[in-house]
Amino acid sequence: MKMLVADDEFNNRVLMGRLLEAYGQVDLVVDGREALDAFLLAHAENEPYDIVFMDIMMPNMDGHQSVQAMRKKEAELGLVAQREVKVIMVTALDSPKEAMKSYYHDGCTDYITKPVTRQKLEHLMGGVSP
Repeated sequence: MKMLVADDEFNNRVLMGRLLEAYGQVDLVVDGREALDAFLLAHAENEPYDIVFMDIMMPNMDGHQSVQAMRKKEAELGLVAQREVKVIMVTALDSPKEAMKSYYHDGCTDYITKPVTRQKLEHLMGGVSP
């Protein structure tokens, strides 16, 4: 499985990488702009990501903007919903308003709040243990 983690906080990024590495390849980036660049490069190389874990509040390009750009690119490529990358929005805010914006405006697949734990990740990944 190929995964991308976008988080501007170093410790959060490293923790997510360590928790996810047992599931497959994990690439780490520092903001939404780098996430979009990595996403586009993966598609250009015909090796798209299976899952993107996207922090919402980041500098340069936030998670909402990055996911919207990813979904736009997938639409341009003619990808059907079943072939779109699974996007998990990750945030410190436990806000129903942010969750609704993520689902309905950005097209994310799921939403989790920090702190991220192995149990939360296993639940999101269908209960599959590494």
